[in-house]
Amino acid sequence: MREDIIPRPGFSRRRFGALLVGGIAAGAVMRPIRPAEAAPEDVRIADLDWVDGRRNRRVPARLYWPSPGTPAGPVPLIVFSHGLGQSRTGYSYLGRHWAANGYASLHVQHVGSDGSVWAGNPFEVLDRVNVAADEREAIARAADMSFALDGILGKDSGFAAFIDPTRIAAAGHSYGANTTLIVGGARVVREGRTLECRDMRFKAGIVISAPPFYGERDLQAVLAAITIPTFHVTATADVIALPGRRSPVQDRLDVYGAVGTSRKALAVFQGGSHSIFTDRPLTGGVTLNPQVKQATAEGALAFLDLAFRGDPSPLASWSERWRPLLAVAPTAYPATEASRHPSRRARPRS
Repeated sequence: MREDIIPRPGFSRRRFGALLVGGIAAGAVMRPIRPAEAAPEDVRIADLDWVDGRRNRRVPARLYWPSPGTPAGPVPLIVFSHGLGQSRTGYSYLGRHWAANGYASLHVQHVGSDGSVWAGNPFEVLDRVNVAADEREAIARAADMSFALDGILGKDSGFAAFIDPTRIAAAGHSYGANTTLIVGGARVVREGRTLECRDMRFKAGIVISAPPFYGERDLQAVLAAITIPTFHVTATADVIALPGRRSPVQDRLDVYGAVGTSRKALAVFQGGSHSIFTDRPLTGGVTLNPQVKQATAEGALAFLDLAFRGDPSPLASWSERWRPLLAVAPTAYPATEASRHPSRRARPRS
């Protein structure tokens, strides 16, 4: 990928789209994609069935934990938010890969926008989607993330002593990407009131296929307050098609452009689909699907090396390795004063 077609913060929407088109054209003539190689993943899995009594709301979660045995030191944590109609059991490829590489991965289920959306009378699906996408559910999802973080770090948790509270990231796909942005500092104004659910414990965000914030035309006003480092992932065929709602890939790029921090990076896969990032095994193509999954899981950790340790080399290596799949390759943002003195601890390995 030529350096001059990589989008950078501050570009206009028109130029942003033009750069993507250039990236797609360049991607079409790249060398053939190499088959992905599966890696052994020795992880532990625990299902947690919490109830938030204050909200009278269940918050189920699934925890992926590094391989058996007491960790040599505290491990970083990723709290993951699923897309509309999914559950805590989804996106297992991410949880397994992250845990196999020394991260704990906590996948939260949002009961107001989980698989129940697709259950029941098929003629009422549109109504259920509209309720699930309502701002009240968006706020409830953010509260689920904070509540789950309270639970895993609480005094009654057997895991709290082994988690590094300085290295906690939020992550999510689709609706979950919006949830990630909300806990990361996104602000929405309703009837003169600013709705925000920033949780300062989240130090970085992994934003996969973020839809627009429905009803919000000024994304800059919604996303400008986000200051945590964010890694944005999408694909050139990442189109969202739900009953009554459709969102083109340009929306993903607009979200990236509107996020206020300059500490961000964008990866755009060539081809793919919106659901290629779920556990579905065939969407986007039988060959491309597992490769995009593997690349996404690896890319998130490479970015967190930059966000948590100030080390840009893993992201650079990732971009080079997966260049045949990429229409737009991410580049590392410049080191800030805070990241010029990264922790000497390398990313933990199981």
